[in-house]
Amino acid sequence: MDRNLALNLVRVTEAAALQSARYLGRGDKNMADQAAVNGMRKMFDTLTIDGVVVIGEGEMDHAPMLYIGEQIGKATEDSIKLDIAVDPLDGTTAVAKGLSNAISVVAVAPRGCLLHAPDMYMNKIAVGPKAKGKVSLDAPIEDNLHNLSKALNKPISDITVTMLDRPRHEDLIRRVRKAGARIKLFQDGDVAAAMATCFEDLGVDILVGIGGAPEGVLAAAALKCMGGEFQGRLYPMNSAERTRCFDMGLYDTDKILTMEDLAKGNEIIFAATGISNGELLKGVVYYENYMAKTYSVVMRSETGTIRFIEAIHRLDKKPEYAK
Repeated sequence: MDRNLALNLVRVTEAAALQSARYLGRGDKNMADQAAVNGMRKMFDTLTIDGVVVIGEGEMDHAPMLYIGEQIGKATEDSIKLDIAVDPLDGTTAVAKGLSNAISVVAVAPRGCLLHAPDMYMNKIAVGPKAKGKVSLDAPIEDNLHNLSKALNKPISDITVTMLDRPRHEDLIRRVRKAGARIKLFQDGDVAAAMATCFEDLGVDILVGIGGAPEGVLAAAALKCMGGEFQGRLYPMNSAERTRCFDMGLYDTDKILTMEDLAKGNEIIFAATGISNGELLKGVVYYENYMAKTYSVVMRSETGTIRFIEAIHRLDKKPEYAK
């Protein structure tokens, strides 16, 4: 895959972040999300790719842009055929309330390599490179913590577990506390939380719990680039969601989905740009005279390279941003 595509994907997430960050703290998560979608879609239109959205804003009837199945890019006969997974704004509530850790994310892979995940819940577990192969979604949390302790060479009391702050995790929280581990809850945006397990300085050792399935595909793509491990299991809540799984060819909803199931092959590219300040990426900063700064990360699974990019934008030269 053309490595120059990686930088172009950063431009895509930057565009979404620059538009969405205007709505930080304004209390309207729908407007923040729509702004991110608009910015991302316009930038995708400039890329010479033959892309199809497999993870997006929903079905065509419910999403005017970046819907599942939408053709993306200015395709030519020589254009690479890509699967595209997007979350223009991972952390809608965070932006609406002016909270941290909202990001814009995109992952691409050759056609047929990203799972077309249904919009439902997924049970997840994610760890960094040192713990790869040492945990399992089928294992009790106590066993995973014990194995993690050995892999990381530190006591369970020094291990930090992160998960969404939701009532459905009350029992899991109780068991983690009883085992003696530390807990770091977060309100929104579990792609960034899964990525944090691969950066030792962020102090997160394992992500567990139930979150969105589409976000699981994006997290798996990111962790594949970083050498970590992600496992997921679809979590349909009713018969309608089970039927939707079957309609999409996912007949065994009890199966553990590995990174090869979610993001197959070794040509994955992942990019993210911070919208609000977070531990992984700073948010968009607006300066005087229509200037802005963005903070992004881009990764390729083929090389394992992780690049952090700080960019200064002259918004007066980009009329769509200068509002």
